[in-house]
Parts: sequence; structure tokens; C-alpha cells
Amino acid sequence: MNNKLLKNIFLFSFVALITTAGLAQKKKIEKAQQEFDKFAYIDAREIYLKIVEDGYVSAQIYKNLGDTYYWNSDYDNAAKWYQKAIAEFPTEIEAPYYYRAAQSLKSLKKYEESDELMKLYTAIGGDGIIIQNFKNDPEYLKSIAFEKKGYVLEKIAVNTEFSDFGPAYYQDKLVFASSSRESEGSAIYEWNEQPFLDLFVADMDAEGKISNASPLSGEINTRYHESSAVFTKDGTTVYFTRNNFIDGKKGKDKNKTIRLKLYRATKSGDNFWTNIVELPFNSKEYSVAHPALSVDEKRLYFSSDMPGTLGMSDLWYVDIEGDNVYSEPVNMGATINTEARESFPFISEANNLYYSSDGRAGLGGFDIYVTPLNNLGVSSGKVTNLGEPANSSQDDFGFIIQESKKIGYLSSNRDGSKGSIDDDIYRVQEECAITITGVVTDIDTGELLPGAEVSLLDENNQLVEQVTVGEDASYSFSALCESQYSIRGTKQRYNPNEKVVSTPDKTGTIDVPLPLKLNDPCPPNDLGCRLKLQPIYFDFDKSNIRPDAAIELEKIAAAMRLYPELVLKIESHTDSRGNDKYNEALSDRRAKSTLEYLINDRGIARERFTEAVGYGEYQLVNECSNGVKCSEEKHQLNRRSMFLIQN
Repeated sequence: MNNKLLKNIFLFSFVALITTAGLAQKKKIEKAQQEFDKFAYIDAREIYLKIVEDGYVSAQIYKNLGDTYYWNSDYDNAAKWYQKAIAEFPTEIEAPYYYRAAQSLKSLKKYEESDELMKLYTAIGGDGIIIQNFKNDPEYLKSIAFEKKGYVLEKIAVNTEFSDFGPAYYQDKLVFASSSRESEGSAIYEWNEQPFLDLFVADMDAEGKISNASPLSGEINTRYHESSAVFTKDGTTVYFTRNNFIDGKKGKDKNKTIRLKLYRATKSGDNFWTNIVELPFNSKEYSVAHPALSVDEKRLYFSSDMPGTLGMSDLWYVDIEGDNVYSEPVNMGATINTEARESFPFISEANNLYYSSDGRAGLGGFDIYVTPLNNLGVSSGKVTNLGEPANSSQDDFGFIIQESKKIGYLSSNRDGSKGSIDDDIYRVQEECAITITGVVTDIDTGELLPGAEVSLLDENNQLVEQVTVGEDASYSFSALCESQYSIRGTKQRYNPNEKVVSTPDKTGTIDVPLPLKLNDPCPPNDLGCRLKLQPIYFDFDKSNIRPDAAIELEKIAAAMRLYPELVLKIESHTDSRGNDKYNEALSDRRAKSTLEYLINDRGIARERFTEAVGYGEYQLVNECSNGVKCSEEKHQLNRRSMFLIQN
């Protein structure tokens, strides 16, 4: 038997039978729960199939059969039974079944047939969201496309346990700073008890995956800090950041602090960097760091706290006028800079300036911002925070990107608690990312429903992801932008619920609560209730089996033939009219009549029944007791037979 169907006993009206053994060896504290769970479950689908095979059909049976397949993602069979229901009982089929049928056909790539059912669904008043989506885009097959916006982050493979940050493009490679133990001389920097920073180079494949990191060769790395760099497109010149240290000597400001400076190096031979030259606008009294080149490589941008800085550090630029000849530094002004820190500039191929600041409204620490530059190389538009996930509550900086490839890198310490020691480099994939979240609750009580199963299905009704919610009853899915999904919730004893979601074209989160309606008032051993039998009614003062009762008894017979281990007790009842003693005898005759019908007319062995007992009028289902005036319909509810599974 299908294990998934077994798990969904209440959802699909499964019937229980005993499978638990050895309960005496269990702890007493577990026994009560085991008693509740001690039944295995009969698959209602198999019973309905037997009934149909024997010639008993109805709209409800077809709909139920369709549902047993649909909610288990068997859309081929679901489509079959929904279509039969629509074809044979068109006036008895509600709107949701048209939609499920259409979705089932779509999953089979029968798009034209699906569209026709969607038109019928629209005509009979289906859900407004679905209708609007269908009307807005009837040619959906031609327009299905996913525009990737936002960012998806992934740590690069060459991060170390030390600080790794400041990525830079170097032709088909990536250069970055790391305080790895492989750093020059492995000296320890007292400020953070980590090795000094050096520049490393690594291979970069077409997907931006990084491998094979090694120290940058040549004379750039020293026993002090070297970090963020920028390379010319031809790969022959690099500008980089270093402590005030050159020719074996270190320089300090008046407070004996070793400041940061910018240096230039050129390549000699096979990736050997030499000819280290200090840029002339450096000073031992302030820092100059984090270089970036304009698209035409005629301007050098950097961060500095030199005189004229608006805050702790600003973005500046100089024009490159010759061999180590530069214009006077120009502050980029209040459009970019604040009273706090601006740093780590990068100019993209699209002439966008990306940089980090902790002086603007952000998520915390350094945040990454972007602004387009005009032909003069200054900001020509609004400064925009990149938002999550590029930014976090920690420091996010050193952002670079090849916009044509939609791949870039950034630095962040978001996954650690030790500040810059936990800096890592992340590969950035530009993508529109949607998160769909929600909580599964009881629609009537509002209580959480842990253990519920939530499924994400795409626009073709194909399963994308499925989760079982925990104690907080919450779920979360990642989804694509500008797409349609169905969020489906199921739980034992509850009706399934399905909501249609259309995702926007921007990265974000959509909240989709899933309230479920309790649908299982059945006692665990009530077979008739489990199979959703109509009551076995009797005419007043009669005990013969009516034609409508015969249809319901056929369901019982089908179950007993399908499961030969199933043993039942039959209980029959009367209404309150008449003498109590007479009603006891009448109910007993009805129980015996039901038993004999199943044995003689349907061929079920007598030993499959423990007893057939009448209870007279002593177990009424409503208020219609002696002396209470009730309608015939209410009295009839008490004239019934029940079928109880026996241990």
C-alpha cells in the first residue's frame, strides 16, 4: 500500500485496522498514545475503485477518486477521474474541481485541454486571483520567462579560517587579501592576533567558482599588510594598498601610527610583480587605500581621511596624467560621502560606482551602495542600498561585479562573531529571489498545526519542494520571480488547502498563511464514518434494506473483500417514537437484516462479524428523545446502522 497514502489516512478517509503488536512491552506512559495510533489504515481509493468496478458510480465517488490522486501528485490518474466527473455529472461539479482538473492536465503538458477547463472554471466563478492571472496572460506558454534579479550568495571555496576579503578581477583570475598562515613571514598583527594580510591569486572558472589560491608572486607581499587592489585590463599594472612600508622601511605619523598607502606595481615576466612605486599623494599623516579604476582607466578612485574629508573617510579620485603623475585629489562630495566612513569603491563595466558606507540608513555595519556615474565620473543619480542579501546586519564591503555575466563577489563577516577575523568572500549571483513563508493553523481555533505537510508546486503543477512543519508550524520556500505557484497544505484529519501565489519581479518575501479545516469527527474504529458512508436508513417500523442503503453497504462489502483481516461489529438504532421495548426488538431486527444482507447477498463470511446488536432508542444522535417534537428528517437520523472495526 502506498506509504504516502497511509500517512494521509484522515485526509483521504482511510480505514483503520490493527497492526500493532507487543504493546505489553512498551512503557505505560506511551501506551495511551499507542492505543490511539495502533491501527493501520485502509486506502479509501482502493475501495472506491472496487465500487466503480462493480458498477456503482456517482459524482462524489469520482471527485473523491480524483482527490486521492491529486493530493498525492499523481496527475495522470487525477485528470482521468476529474474528467469523468465533469463529463458524467457536470451539474454536480464545483469550481475547485475544474481548477484541479486543469492543473492536472497542465502537468501532463495538455495545455489546450487545460485552457478549456480554465475557461469553464472562470465561467462558474472560480477564485479571483487565478481568474485574473489567466485573463491577464492567456498566452502564458509564450511569455513564461524568469528575470533574475537580486543576489544569491555562496562562500567561495578558498576562504580560510582567517580573514579573507577585498576581491579584485585580474583578467581570468581573482586576487584577494588574506591573513592566511601562508602570508609572507607569517608575522602576527597584534591588533587582532592574526597573521598580516597578503595578496593571493586564484583561478576563476566561467561560473565564477574559485580554486587553487596561492600568494601573488613577486615583490608586492611583505611582512606587513597588503590588501585591496585593482588591475588594469591588460593585466600589466596593479594598484594596491599597503602599510606605510617600502624598501624595508616603515613610516609612522606623528602619533606613531603606521598608515595605509597606495602603491603601483608592474608585471615582469611570468606573473612576477615588481617595480613597486608609492603614489605621490600619499602621506604618513593620513591613510589612502582601496583603489578602483574608471572604465577608461584614466581615473583612480580611492578612500582616504586626508584633509578635506567630510567624515572619518571619504571617497576621492585623481586623474592619471602620466607615469606616476596624477592630478590633485578631488573629494566626491556630499552626494556620496557622509560624516562616517565611505570605503572600498569599485567601478563596474556599466560605469556604476559600488562602495560601502556606515553613514547611511542601512542594515548594520558597512552596507554596500550603488550609484551610476556620468561622463564626468561623478554620481549622476540616486544612491541605492543593495538591500538583503547583499547586505546584512554585519559588515558588507568590497563588492565587485561583471554585470554582463551577472556574477560578482563581496566580503562580509555575517557568519561569524569575531568581527573582521571572520571576513569571508562570497560569490554573488545576480538573481531575483523570492521567499515564500507561512504558518499552518487550525482555521477555527487558530492553533498551530505541527506535523502538517506543505508542498510548493510550479505553474505546471509539478512538485518543487515539500516540507513537514515543526513545532512552530512554519514553512519557507525559495521561489523564482514573476512566476505562479501553488502552496498546498495537508494534515491528517484536516481538509487540504491550496493557495495560488504570483511572485513579483523584485527580490522579497511573501507571507502565505495556510489555515486548515478539521474534517474528521470519526471515531478511530467507525468504518462507515471513515468511508463517508451515508447512513443506512430504514423506513418507519421497517427492517428491510432499502436500495439507497444497498449502495452504502456495497462500500462495506468492498472493504471487507479487499481486506480479509477486517472484522466488524454491526450496531443498529431506532428513533424515539414507539415503545422502548419494541424499539429494542426493531433495532435488533435491523442489525440482523444488515448482517444477513452482507452475508447472503454480498457473500461475506459470517465469521467476519463479531455480532449484530440493536440498541433501540438509547443512543440518539440528536435531541429527538421521547416527548420532543421533531421533523421526520431529524427522526430519520436516528434510524441507522454502524460498522465498528474490531480488534
